[in-house]
Amino acid sequence: MAGIDVTPIKQRFGIIGNNEAMNRALEIAAKVASTDLTVLITGESGVGKEFFPQVIHSLSARKHNKYIAVNCGAIPDGTIDSELFGHEKGAFTGATDSRKGYFEEADGGTIFLDEVGELPLSTQVRLLRVLQTGEFIRVGSAKVQKTNVRVVAATNSNLQEAISAGKFREDLYFRLNTVPISVPPLRERKDDIHLLFRKFAADVAVQYHMPAISLDAAARQMLENYYWRGNIRQLKNVAEQISAIEESRVITAEVLARYLPHESAGSQMVTGDGERTSHYDERELLYKFLLDMKSDMNEIKQMLRQMGLQSASHPTHTPESSFTALLPASHKEPEQEPLYADSEDVTDQPTEQPSRPQTKEQMQREAIIRALRNSGGRRKEAAEELFMSERTLYRKIKELGITDF
Repeated sequence: MAGIDVTPIKQRFGIIGNNEAMNRALEIAAKVASTDLTVLITGESGVGKEFFPQVIHSLSARKHNKYIAVNCGAIPDGTIDSELFGHEKGAFTGATDSRKGYFEEADGGTIFLDEVGELPLSTQVRLLRVLQTGEFIRVGSAKVQKTNVRVVAATNSNLQEAISAGKFREDLYFRLNTVPISVPPLRERKDDIHLLFRKFAADVAVQYHMPAISLDAAARQMLENYYWRGNIRQLKNVAEQISAIEESRVITAEVLARYLPHESAGSQMVTGDGERTSHYDERELLYKFLLDMKSDMNEIKQMLRQMGLQSASHPTHTPESSFTALLPASHKEPEQEPLYADSEDVTDQPTEQPSRPQTKEQMQREAIIRALRNSGGRRKEAAEELFMSERTLYRKIKELGITDF
């Protein structure tokens, strides 16, 4: 791979950093682009795996044909075959017309299968046939069709474990894994962390016409030594939150600590459907809801001051004071201890005036509805705003009975 300059690729796709492992991954992508070999991209959630299939497609002979990205984990099992391979009229209830699938639409181009480990076994059989022979059959049809598609897949799960558990076909794994590309987690790119943070902070500053935040030396060291379980997505989330909430533009380690949830080995659990989640997901969702409330309250307070309805000589009780009492210690003023608290403690804090506290479920519900409205109903964007996976968001929407937003 020596001799390949990845700098133009970084500039074109906005990839920041000089990490050796990341450069190696980009070199492999550039080298394999001229072939039609199947590529499997592995890496944790939020590391930026979605950039690599774009790099491969843009540098290939297929670049003038279609590029289609499919999130396999976001499509229900009952419709995934139809989405990928199409269906005939009357194939199932609601199939009022024949429809092309993604493999038919992308003929001559590239298809990116994100979260490929989420595919049901029956769909894996169909996918294996496409990879081996280029043939597929629409749902409800007996006619074999051909397609010429370059497949790039990605996963954040351990497919070897899935194979052992009988959830993923071994023959499909070897077919997908012709050329493996491993994307390093953010914690292994320490020299890039501050560069990325500055970029995200600058983007927020430009978008909302405000001065960009910066970190002092202690805060920068804390940033670079943090575990970053959510990788680049989490780092971007933190940069945006601090930019929007903090008045001071120079961020100290004490302030930064409020936005970095405590990581512990026991924080992760497995739900009944086998999905990995954590207490942190729910806690962060609640914190975000409360922080959004604080932002709204600050705006109302500022409006009242401008209207002359609040006097310094006659201070009045504001909604913000009740809000602050609801916040866990990690999001109160710096002198408050401890730095972190469980979400169950949120509604147990005393308030300055009697009010009926919201339950954890009500707060989760409102936070999800707010995110869905902010994203215009686009669940992928809402999940990123709430810092959770799309699958977790789907489960929460179902559990909380959210229908209107």
